[in-house]
Amino acid sequence: MKRLENKIAIITGGADGIGKAGAHKFANEGATVIIWDMNEDKGKETVQELKNIGAISEFYKVNVAEYGEVEKTVAEIIEKYKKIDILVNNAGITRDATLKKMTSEQWNQVISVNLTGVFNCTKIISQHMVEQNFGRIINTSSVVALYGNFGQTNYVATKAGVIGMTKTLSKELGRKGITVNAVAPGFILTEMVKKMPEDVLKIMESKVPIGRLGQPEEIASIYAYLASDEAAYINGATISVDGGMTI
Repeated sequence: MKRLENKIAIITGGADGIGKAGAHKFANEGATVIIWDMNEDKGKETVQELKNIGAISEFYKVNVAEYGEVEKTVAEIIEKYKKIDILVNNAGITRDATLKKMTSEQWNQVISVNLTGVFNCTKIISQHMVEQNFGRIINTSSVVALYGNFGQTNYVATKAGVIGMTKTLSKELGRKGITVNAVAPGFILTEMVKKMPEDVLKIMESKVPIGRLGQPEEIASIYAYLASDEAAYINGATISVDGGMTI
């Protein structure tokens, strides 16, 4: 039996990058994978890839920053599948600038998706998990939440906030059969990162003790582990997957 067989999983920001790798990993582990993203073309493309390997998968265009939109979509999924077992809060954006140059709009955009989005999805979906006395919630943070990063006040604030939320929610929801954990990826070689200049990539690699950037699939494997029964006693943890950057 596969580790996530008969599980219904929602992955926000699942159309591309780490989220897409997570979607493939979950599908290979037997889960029904529901992708939420704002990029409809890439989202549907990923769903088709999953269907091609025999998985059950659907795409919903959802802005996680909009509470009503999340609530409506969750109701549709519950109506169809009767439950939601796993939530991966992976959706996130960047609007980088130094504090001096950062606008209120840039600040608010990142907060609304990266932090309020996690609140919206978790609040609404956890209510259904409580009813079934089971759930796995996995929040995507970042190593920059642990040591900061120049020009990312807004992004770092949200990812540090996600860690704080994870600790608090694990205490509130743990007794309801729901575990809440965070994953803090380091430098991961997504398609977006691959487009960076080679000299920049070399600098990034030099900061990693094992001498290379991570693969999206390596983050996806941690997602799958935390979603499985093998991780049933892990709750409130933040797992850094960064090749040793935070040592």
